[in-house]
Amino acid sequence: MVRIIFLIVLLLVGRSVQAGAVSGSFPSIDGGTLSLEEWRGQPVLVVNTASQCGFTGQYAGLQALWERYQSAGLVVLAVPSDDFNQELATAAEVKEFCALNYALTLPMTNILHVKGADAHPFYKAVKAETGFEPAWNFNKVLVAPDGSIAATFGSAVKPDSARMQREIEALLN
Repeated sequence: MVRIIFLIVLLLVGRSVQAGAVSGSFPSIDGGTLSLEEWRGQPVLVVNTASQCGFTGQYAGLQALWERYQSAGLVVLAVPSDDFNQELATAAEVKEFCALNYALTLPMTNILHVKGADAHPFYKAVKAETGFEPAWNFNKVLVAPDGSIAATFGSAVKPDSARMQREIEALLN
C-alpha cells in the first residue's frame, strides 16, 4: 500500500533532485542524432510522450514552453514511447500526428523505451542517479545546464504549471 501511494505521489507531483551529470544521445525522428552534450550549458526538459494518451494534449503546452523559453536557452525534447501501449506504430506516424495536431517544432526522438531493462541509456542513468523512472506517459525530467537532474515531474504536472516554470526560470538565470 505504501508503495502504491508513493507511486501515485510521483505520478502527480514528481520531485526535485540533485545528482551527477547525465549524458547521451538519442536517435532523432528526423534522422541523425540529438545529443545532450550539444546542449550542455542549457537546461533540457526531456519528456516521454505518446500520441494516444489522455495527457497527449500536453504537446501543445510543451510546444508553447519551447517557444517561450527557446531564445533563453531551454531545450524541450520529446521522447515518444510505447512502453505504456499508447504510441502509434511508427516514428513517421508520430511525426505526422504531432505536426498536424500540434504544429510541433521542438526536437523529437524516434520511438524509444523509457523504463525497464530495455530503457534508453538516458532513462537508465536517471533511474540510477535519482530512482526516478517514468510511471506513465508525459513524465518530465529537467536536466540542469551542468547535466545534473534538477527536477522530475509526473504526468499531471502540466508544462505551463507555475512549479515547472519556476524550476526552468531558475536554470535560465
